[in-house]
Amino acid sequence: MRIRPLAALSVAALSAVLLAGCSGADDPEASPSATSAAALCDARVESGAATDAVTVEGEAGAKPTSVTFSAPLEVEGIQSDLITEGDGDEPVAGDFVNIAMTAFDADSGEEMGAIGYEDAPLLPQQISGDSGLGQIIGCATVGSRLVAAFPASDAGPATVYVIDVQDIVPAAAWGEDEKPVDGMPAVELAEDGAPTITVPEGDAPTEVELATLKKGDGPVVEQGDTVLVQYTGVKWSDGSVFDSSWERGTPTSFQTTGVVTGFQQALEGQTVGSQVVVVIPPEFGYGAAEGHELQNETLVFVVDILGTQHPAS
Repeated sequence: MRIRPLAALSVAALSAVLLAGCSGADDPEASPSATSAAALCDARVESGAATDAVTVEGEAGAKPTSVTFSAPLEVEGIQSDLITEGDGDEPVAGDFVNIAMTAFDADSGEEMGAIGYEDAPLLPQQISGDSGLGQIIGCATVGSRLVAAFPASDAGPATVYVIDVQDIVPAAAWGEDEKPVDGMPAVELAEDGAPTITVPEGDAPTEVELATLKKGDGPVVEQGDTVLVQYTGVKWSDGSVFDSSWERGTPTSFQTTGVVTGFQQALEGQTVGSQVVVVIPPEFGYGAAEGHELQNETLVFVVDILGTQHPAS
């Protein structure tokens, strides 16, 4: 996970917890089931002396105006305390959630950085009773604010976090419908948002062509961002599906610079919440990949952009 250098240490430490689970859990094999809403609520670790010692001022959802505690703060084990209960929806296991957080050095009390607020979006995180994020925020509703404390580790000093649960990310693009563009592939959406793509008759284009089907209201995807997307890809030649996150049952994430040029063009400059359709000739796809099964194929993708995170400066 790449962020601004100021917060790199603190967020890297939390990122490891988000992905691997809280190492302070009593027994990993006894973790609550990820399939139960009640288990997600029960998954959150308890508060303790460290989180109880932290005072936070400012409105939940925005960067705190003041966070105070007596430093050095002794942190024994991972702790989490719900200090503001939001009035939004309650997440369930498998949901992707947007969070924002501010980190502090528990030894000095100094702020180490913030991410997820305003111009520094954080990639949505999937939550379950077995995940680190689930063990930190549990089933805290949208609009909630929590204080978490982590003991010192090889990744860095003991830290204190103020974490805001901002929203639950839909599984499909939520933007406003745009007027269809003549000549582009037709897209029909299932109830869950999964697209069916119909390729038009005629010759395939020789340049990348794209159209916005839904216009989102989120952050703009920048060059080198890591994005969370749903997508389906079909061959222009016969309309057959060759790849689909919908068929795998979960969104996927990658850097915009880590995909073929045509796909990159379809992402950068778009806003989170948008859905785009793009036609990619071989020159801008896998034309240079000798022996690749898609080397000579013109590709059509429908992409739902669910989240983005900017690269480090």
